[in-house]
Amino acid sequence: MIKTKFINFLRLIFPSSSTEVTVFLIFMTCYGILGSYIAIHYRIIFDSRIPWDAYFSFDNKSIIMTGGSFERHPLSYYFFNWVREFSLLISGGKMDVNFRLTLAWLSSIVITLNIVQIFKYLKNIIMLPLWLSILIITFFGIFSTNIILSFTPENFTYTLFLLSLYNYYAAIKLRKEEKIPATALSLAGITIGGLTITNFVKVFIPLLFEKDLFRSWKKFGSAVLRVLIAVICYVLLYLNRIDFKYQNIFSKTNQQYEKFSNVETMPTWDMILSFFFGGNILFPGFIISDKHNMKGFHFKALYMDLYSSVFSYIFIILLLILISWSYFKNFRNKWVQVIALSFFVDIIIHCVMRFGLHTSYIYGGHFVFVYPLLIGWLFYAYRSSQKVMALLTLIICTLLVYLFVNNLFRMSEFFWFLEKYYQ
Repeated sequence: MIKTKFINFLRLIFPSSSTEVTVFLIFMTCYGILGSYIAIHYRIIFDSRIPWDAYFSFDNKSIIMTGGSFERHPLSYYFFNWVREFSLLISGGKMDVNFRLTLAWLSSIVITLNIVQIFKYLKNIIMLPLWLSILIITFFGIFSTNIILSFTPENFTYTLFLLSLYNYYAAIKLRKEEKIPATALSLAGITIGGLTITNFVKVFIPLLFEKDLFRSWKKFGSAVLRVLIAVICYVLLYLNRIDFKYQNIFSKTNQQYEKFSNVETMPTWDMILSFFFGGNILFPGFIISDKHNMKGFHFKALYMDLYSSVFSYIFIILLLILISWSYFKNFRNKWVQVIALSFFVDIIIHCVMRFGLHTSYIYGGHFVFVYPLLIGWLFYAYRSSQKVMALLTLIICTLLVYLFVNNLFRMSEFFWFLEKYYQ
């Protein structure tokens, strides 16, 4: 019984068919070459002198060495201890090129597995034809978030994979009309919520759609008990992490909210379109900024700018129309509601509460998987209409070409930045 469960667990996480292995190898090759080249030739992935924000506000050194701030990343300290120690083991205890290579390859593997999870969902849950699943994951694979995280050792890298994995797992459970066990719920809460606290609530969204949940007191009570177990496990581990000094959580959280939500001269609507919805998918232009580590070392940092081209706005608006169309067309579909509610959590945090809105392009690891899944469900809704299917395919292919050309050009600018400042 335990052996069977373990094998099923491995099949869930890793490629389990020849097609999935092929998808894994293709994306792993692309991401692996990119990450390896950057790790070998440049020091931007990890440099002990750079504390934070070398590119796009990713705190590589801080995350690798400490796991990040405890109030936003409660349990990532433990996880990144393992990542750091493993990387040091491979590099012989030195934070050199081999150390950077290991970090880059870990990121490439995790982001590729995230692509595989989306492919599995499209193929096994939505039941799309193979060619269409490949088209959608190709589109998804060149999102700016996937490209950047494929060589970036960050919380977001692992969070994206874990959220994709959990959504696929929950979709399987909903399809089989089975409940998510307390152990799986607790594990998901600890890993997903432990890496970033705002994602903790997403773990419980699929429970709302378990069969007859609100018609049976027994089933409702079972769900409440499973949630309580998961919450207690999470809270105890969190409190243990901060030596039960829970007052620090509130003071630090208020400081973080004040720091990341009070901005600035950019129009809110433009930050929402260019950074929250756009920057995670379609690279905008870049801004170079001067930074220092408060110990005499000065370095350059790269940030994303607002969109300057009307075509970029058209791209994002068209994509938003597609996913909104999918949501309303599939409104009674419980799988779509799970995805949409998960996305809604991020919209509230970043667009309504404005937390980190000025740098919300870095938060793509929390929600970009929503786009390919909702597009997949849109195709599913019109599977019997050849005309609409043809129209949707044409739109996605056009968007894919523009996305590829734009992101390729922007990555060339990124390499110019590396060449100039991070050799």
